Amino acid sequence: MMNKLDAALNFHQTALRVRNQRQELLASNIANADTPQYKARDIDFKSAMQSALQQSTAGKPATSAGAMQQTNTSHMNGQGSNGYVGSASDPLFRSVVQGSVDGNTVDMDVERNAYVDNGIRYEASLTMISGQIKKMLSAINGQQ
Repeated sequence: MMNKLDAALNFHQTALRVRNQRQELLASNIANADTPQYKARDIDFKSAMQSALQQSTAGKPATSAGAMQQTNTSHMNGQGSNGYVGSASDPLFRSVVQGSVDGNTVDMDVERNAYVDNGIRYEASLTMISGQIKKMLSAINGQQ
């Protein structure tokens, strides 16, 4: 019985964990906006979520089964279009939008927008998991 409960809540639990990690990275970017040579970091939420779900369901490190393969040299390689540089499952360095004299890559407009957007999505995940728990409790209590 616990396995079914765990499976039902696993997606939202994982989403909250990844959103929390992203919120910490964005807050760090904002806090270091005036730090010379600081490189803004973020995560690719979709890739991080897929990786986290694969790890939690398989109990082992995720593989890159969904990675695109370039079959012809004239095809696009599928890399670099998300605005990040680095491995998708780790915190990534954000591509430079506008260079600065001190080498800092934090763009406060981008960071504030991403921080608020991620916060709203975190709250939405909390609302969904709360609703799911209420449904389970009413099912257990035999109410409709």
